[in-house]
Amino acid sequence: MTDETASVSEDAVLGGRLVLRQPLKGHRVGHDAILLAAACSVRPGGRLVDLGAGVGAAGLAVAKRVAALDVTLVEIDPALTALAHGNAARNGLADRVRSVCLDAMAPASSFDAADLRSGGADHVLMNPPFNTADHVSPDPGRRLAHVAGQDSLTAWTSAAARLLRPGGTLTLIWRADGLDAVLAALRTTGFGAVTALPVHPKPRAAAIRVLVRAVKASNAPFSLLPGLILADAAGRQSAEVEAVLRGGEILPLAEIGAV
Repeated sequence: MTDETASVSEDAVLGGRLVLRQPLKGHRVGHDAILLAAACSVRPGGRLVDLGAGVGAAGLAVAKRVAALDVTLVEIDPALTALAHGNAARNGLADRVRSVCLDAMAPASSFDAADLRSGGADHVLMNPPFNTADHVSPDPGRRLAHVAGQDSLTAWTSAAARLLRPGGTLTLIWRADGLDAVLAALRTTGFGAVTALPVHPKPRAAAIRVLVRAVKASNAPFSLLPGLILADAAGRQSAEVEAVLRGGEILPLAEIGAV
């Protein structure tokens, strides 16, 4: 066994339809990535960019679901970028999924050099770092994936706006208690028609995550969907979430209208 294979695990998600190699230590694929993929509304033949892709879980899950979708996985960590590249091949998606090692907050020229031209994407998917410096992991990989600088959210939504064509859509996941910051960043960077789906750990508990869909250059108003409940009071996973995580079903955000 090589050092590389000894440091990673191979894990099945989506009921075994997607197999991912990922680091044993550091940031690991969880519910957030699969919920994000299930909230993404794209049509076959479209172009999707996954910013902060990690090992590719969210972007690859959408590519598995949507035929003929062209996907670019953008990740700042070279080791995770390499794993994402291998995961695309491992799941039979190498012909339409590529991986690029690039900071989501890099200048437009860096994106151009990676053949990610302004206005060329139909959809952007992103799971930006959303913890504050008060909640810093000692693990450098988790810290890079999870901890945001003060202006990083606006920088990420600005990158998404630049990549998208007019009318293109952005789907992201964030802390529920930071929804106001998400809405402010989206307004600042030219998005409208914002729809939010709160994610609750159990009935009558406050939301812990929010999935958000927004449309570039739209003036449509904000809307709030009924919340998604992860588990019942006894901790048993809800049937709706089971259908998403294992059955590959989509969430209401993905039903609004594919672009």
